Amino acid sequence: MREYLLTLCITAAVTYLLTGPVRKFAIVAGAMPEIRARDVHREPTPRLGGIAMFFGLCAGLLVADHLTNLSQVFETSNEPRALLSGAAVIWLIGVLDDKFEIDALIKLGGQMIAAGVMVVQGLTILWLPIPGIGSVALTQWQGTLLTVALVVITINAVNFVDGLDGLAAGMVCIAATAFFLYAYRIWYSYGIEAAAPATLFSAILMGMCLGFLPHNMHPARIFMGDSGSMLIGLVLAAGAISITGQVDPDALNLYVGSEKEAVHQTVPVYIPLLLPLTIIAVPAADLILAIVRRTWRGQSPFAADRGHLHHRLLEIGHSHSRAVLIMYFWSALIAFGALAYSVNSASMWIVLGIVFLSAIGLALLLLPRFTPRTPRWMEHFVPPRYRRRGLPALAPEASTPASATDQPSSLAPGNRAPVVSGVSGVNGATAIGARSRPADRRKAGTR
Repeated sequence: MREYLLTLCITAAVTYLLTGPVRKFAIVAGAMPEIRARDVHREPTPRLGGIAMFFGLCAGLLVADHLTNLSQVFETSNEPRALLSGAAVIWLIGVLDDKFEIDALIKLGGQMIAAGVMVVQGLTILWLPIPGIGSVALTQWQGTLLTVALVVITINAVNFVDGLDGLAAGMVCIAATAFFLYAYRIWYSYGIEAAAPATLFSAILMGMCLGFLPHNMHPARIFMGDSGSMLIGLVLAAGAISITGQVDPDALNLYVGSEKEAVHQTVPVYIPLLLPLTIIAVPAADLILAIVRRTWRGQSPFAADRGHLHHRLLEIGHSHSRAVLIMYFWSALIAFGALAYSVNSASMWIVLGIVFLSAIGLALLLLPRFTPRTPRWMEHFVPPRYRRRGLPALAPEASTPASATDQPSSLAPGNRAPVVSGVSGVNGATAIGARSRPADRRKAGTR
């Protein structure tokens, strides 16, 4: 565990320290696209954050190769080299897209090439454990097609959810943490060395996300861009492919009795068989809804719009930070719920706990619909927006600055126009309503 933590810390440190210089390079290189109608940030922000994340990945693999126990992963398996090769391909495509905005079909082809590079070097699914049946061996073509599909789906699921500051990095970090605990349990508790590469990939992925998050939290100073979102999606898919298709449930027979029982122990990870969608179910659901929504309108599935889950959270009144935290909550609930169920699938308390936390999550989603009523004796200790409307207002001379008295009546607090999705200012919405803003900022956002 100490070597995994050291690898994680080195990866996070390298990513964090390189993000600042990468930001300056992105500004000089002109990787600062204009604000689009579907964007929620207010100022042009540099991309190319994936450069720092890629070098963090390289640093993590380099350090692990020189550690006593983790070096055995590189000696007994070619999967780390396969991951690095595929990551280099997808990273180069992402950098080109962040700078030149390449076509969506070209990106899709690049994703398939990156997956093919990993397959050629041995990172592929060899068999599938089916509950009640056992291990089902796959032919070479079946394993290749399934591996490529998993990589492409996971990359696009992470890419689609990358719409708010810190959202994609945080959600993938949560998923990687849950996956690390699961893979480490298989590697350490059962002594299965084939799970070591997936454990290493998860630790490095956590370091990449944790090192980048301080620069990417709202208000973000730099975006990871496609070079970062596709990269972390590929690393997450590589870990899932490694532990799904390389770990033989037969190896668990000595500990859990039979192959069918061994497969039953891994139900939370193998059902559905598209393992990444179990861990990142929220972005995967967003991906499916986006495809259905766009094809229903006659658009391309890769056409950008403002219908993602995080956009809907902003539309119903959540602030930028609260929308991100709600998405974090649901990701953690699904990922760690599956992890807890894999440890003890017969415990009813786990199911009840998940149901209870789901009810809390639904209440948080609907929170902007309700206005809290503060007791009168507390109204002098809370912000004005939480006070009752019937209270007498303070005298204008005492509460309103001289410049504010010259504002037109249309901009008065009682006559403010509602914040419209897609304009500047939606990030400043609170759980109760929109904050007052100067007229020039609101007009500038509607262009």
